[in-house]
Amino acid sequence: MPLKPEQRDKQDSTDDKLFYEFPRFVTHVDEGFIQQLTDLYRERLKPRTRIFDMMSSWVSHLPEEMEFDHVEGHGLNAEELERNRQLNHYFVQNLNENPQLPLLDRDFDAVLNCVSVQYLQYPEAIFSEIHRILKPGGLAIISFSNRMFFQKAIQAWREGSEASRVALVKSYFSSVPGFSPPEVIARQSTAPNLLQWLGVGGGDPFYAVIAQRNN
Repeated sequence: MPLKPEQRDKQDSTDDKLFYEFPRFVTHVDEGFIQQLTDLYRERLKPRTRIFDMMSSWVSHLPEEMEFDHVEGHGLNAEELERNRQLNHYFVQNLNENPQLPLLDRDFDAVLNCVSVQYLQYPEAIFSEIHRILKPGGLAIISFSNRMFFQKAIQAWREGSEASRVALVKSYFSSVPGFSPPEVIARQSTAPNLLQWLGVGGGDPFYAVIAQRNN
């Protein structure tokens, strides 16, 4: 088991549904991060496939020009999910209360999670579910930065470094037999190249951990 009991604790232990009761129509990372994520999706996802956007909100950052057969959304605020025009269908569920997804085995070509993995208290169970619903050869893309709702992130994430958070997500994949060795994409700045060269505008760091269902 990757996490000890105390590492799963949150500063705010009240029901997550209360915290997400009111919609937040904002983006939680900067434009540089979003552009790199959309570019990654454009590179790794295939058109006419089935996508599950787990712990989503009012925007999924999928490439607008790509057509998918189905995009299933999930989150904790129905108003946010209703606003998301890239979703064909969505459901509301607190994964920290019930990690079992109401989705069929081997039904999706990709599972996406953007800047939300830090809130999972039982990631081993969730990553097992991700493996279950992926088709053989399907991809899971977990992206994150250094931003969070601090009071709702688990202790292991709050108290970790950026490097240890990458290692933590890799360990989630490794805890489930049948995933490929995780691939890591780490870019310390999401600012445009010109701004990086000039030494101004650090931008949000961009991390993605990617694995494939082997069988």
